[in-house]
Amino acid sequence: MSKIVTGCLIIIGNEILSGRTQDTNLQHLATALNEVGVRLVHARVIPDVEETIVTTVNECRQTYDHVFTTGGIGPTHDDITADCIARAFGVELYMHPEIVEILERREAPPEVMESRLRMARVPEGSVLIENPTSGPHGFQIENVYVMAGVPMVMQAMVSTLTKERLNGGDPVRSRSIGAYLSEGQVAVQLGQIQDLHPEVDLGSYPFYRQEGYGTNLVMRGTDEAELDVMLKEVKAMIVGFGAEPFDD
Repeated sequence: MSKIVTGCLIIIGNEILSGRTQDTNLQHLATALNEVGVRLVHARVIPDVEETIVTTVNECRQTYDHVFTTGGIGPTHDDITADCIARAFGVELYMHPEIVEILERREAPPEVMESRLRMARVPEGSVLIENPTSGPHGFQIENVYVMAGVPMVMQAMVSTLTKERLNGGDPVRSRSIGAYLSEGQVAVQLGQIQDLHPEVDLGSYPFYRQEGYGTNLVMRGTDEAELDVMLKEVKAMIVGFGAEPFDD
């Protein structure tokens, strides 16, 4: 049995739920985590509501090995993620001197600086997540990693985590193949192949192209040899239906 280390992403922000902003962080995080053997198995999108954030964080941190949050650590009144994380862990916030020093490098009127310094507040007991873009850092407290929602900044923080901090299990690899067969045609045999390889996830995804309807078949697992065996079996199934398999 492969060692499975799980991850969960909590996307925080009314702007995501309203449709004004499109989230791109989930795809990036899932890909980056997979390379270090952490499987992103759950994701939620929640509003900037204190009770919702606190409840969600506490539930997820007890369920998954690693919990990542994006959004809500900026300088405005509605950036309440740090406050909520502190409450979830039952600790106080404090001004981290390293973040204060970063923020004070850029001169600003007192009222602007006061707003900026909100980003220096982190919960007691947390450690920083370096931000290579030269802006304020994120922070980690136990198994919860709090990052910016801006994709460029979030990706920079993720690069810090994957290089220095996260240790997972075996990376998940994949094989994929397509055929002009419907899901209904392949469903029974696909299930039989899946039963032979319980450690590999076999998924089917219908598509429509100019040439007609078809199905892409995707295999995901940690054992490269078993993936290759399943791929041969799926190809044989496709040929058995009189179709020609093609690379997805």
